[in-house]
Amino acid sequence: MDLFTPLYPIEFISFGSGSSGNCYILRRGRECVLIDLGIGIRSFKRYLHQYGLKTAHFTAAFVTHDHTDHVKAIGKFAVETGVPVYTTAGVHEGMQRNRFMARKIPEGQVRKISVGETVEAAGMSFTAFPVPHDSKDCVGYLVRSENVCLCIATDIGTPTDEIRAAVSQADYVVIEANYDLPMLATGRYPQFLKERIRGGRGHLSNEETGELLAGSLRQDAKRVWLCHLSEENNTPELALATVSKALEQNGRKTDENFKLEALPRTRPIDFCTLD
Repeated sequence: MDLFTPLYPIEFISFGSGSSGNCYILRRGRECVLIDLGIGIRSFKRYLHQYGLKTAHFTAAFVTHDHTDHVKAIGKFAVETGVPVYTTAGVHEGMQRNRFMARKIPEGQVRKISVGETVEAAGMSFTAFPVPHDSKDCVGYLVRSENVCLCIATDIGTPTDEIRAAVSQADYVVIEANYDLPMLATGRYPQFLKERIRGGRGHLSNEETGELLAGSLRQDAKRVWLCHLSEENNTPELALATVSKALEQNGRKTDENFKLEALPRTRPIDFCTLD
């Protein structure tokens, strides 16, 4: 049976979102695709078991960038599953240099893609778009089926036209809301780190995320998940309140047709059907 049919909707799950480790899974039918694996491999396998999944269900993996909280266990996963790992040449190079990756991706499983290139996997199409961040390279992904579009963009230094364009196409959006500016300004981080976070290749504040969404989100978009919230410089309540206010000022309120949620930093969420 063709997986690229309405009989098999896309299902989204997060196993973790934040500096402690990022990991997202998309399932269609019995096939799964991994996006980033920055949590430990033991936690990953434990979560798979809890949700009735197996590593054998995965047919591909995609990586956003080479920082450890996104790639910690991707090498071990690749070795154990044999699946191809897709990302840009720059990200692959960064992963090769990352000393915190205990295992590297086997050469035969490396798949280098370019910004704008579309790859088919598990009945879905994945298109990379550029994201500014202080890694070797960084991309987000537009994921499409025949009637649904999901945008995933984490670790964003500054809003760009490319990111706005990606968000404007999506029914569902996973996007960074990393820090609350007053919390960061008065927090215990050293000044150089504060400047790195709020710089053009660092992270997005709640206010910046709200403005980006208010100006780019489709009126018929169904759901937004705020991701990569800082443990030190943000709270889910602050992030949701700030972004919700920006959206409401643009005439968009949460209701039965539109949901706004913050992804947990260190625990999984239930599968969410994208239809």
